[in-house]
Amino acid sequence: MTEIVNTAQSEAWNGYEGEHWSANYDRYDALNHGFNEPLLAAVHIGPGDRVLDIGCGNGQLTRAAARRVGAGTVTGVDLSGPMLGRARELAATEDVSNVTFVQGDAQVYPFPDNAFDAALSRFGIMFFADPIAAFANIARALRPGGRLAFVAMSPMPGTDLGAVFGAAAAHLDNFVVGPSEGPFADPDRMRILLSEAGFRDIAIEYREAAGIWGRDIPDATEFIMGWGPVRYHRALADFATDDQVRAAVSAAVTPFATPDGIRLRVPAWLVTAATPLP
Repeated sequence: MTEIVNTAQSEAWNGYEGEHWSANYDRYDALNHGFNEPLLAAVHIGPGDRVLDIGCGNGQLTRAAARRVGAGTVTGVDLSGPMLGRARELAATEDVSNVTFVQGDAQVYPFPDNAFDAALSRFGIMFFADPIAAFANIARALRPGGRLAFVAMSPMPGTDLGAVFGAAAAHLDNFVVGPSEGPFADPDRMRILLSEAGFRDIAIEYREAAGIWGRDIPDATEFIMGWGPVRYHRALADFATDDQVRAAVSAAVTPFATPDGIRLRVPAWLVTAATPLP
């Protein structure tokens, strides 16, 4: 593994967070897969393209991109050893051979210059310690006129997730529901960030995609209780408010029960940009 500067995130994604995502890969894919096609369409990848998937996690989007590029190649990079192990296993099981998974910090990873035609990310670009440096490194790895597309979590208040996580937050001190500050909190700040990193033709739109969070109310409740940020704040409270949190989450997901399971719409910014032509 190459140099890591984002040490706090590396610790999390190689600890409980990464283990939980790896063990529950099918559940996380079920709640996020609705963004796959919008991302693939937005980045305009096609046969023969060389694609970089940033923060690839368990690799569902990576494999989808690999099928789209045919004789091209897709490289997935992530901090998390557990998730990359799962990604390699799933790629082998599904016989997707034109993918490579590397463990590293995309903020400083020594990608070759001009090595990729396109870069994409499904919620994997929100955790950089230095976002401008990270996106500048990604821009360097893209050829002139290379395309970038990613989704980042948008503010949650007023959304399905806002209702559920807001219910949990009422019993967990300092649990912030969705990005309220930082570079991904609003489109203007993202445009500034990407422009300073060397990107042009920046476009940002709001999207929602429905995902299944559990088979039924108890199943979804336990999954949300174990989700990283909730689990972290439960631990900060020494798990003393678990009964209240569980009851609040259970009540909050009840209106979203369908015959197919607990269906919540995930809010996000869909962002596209490109590197300048000569």
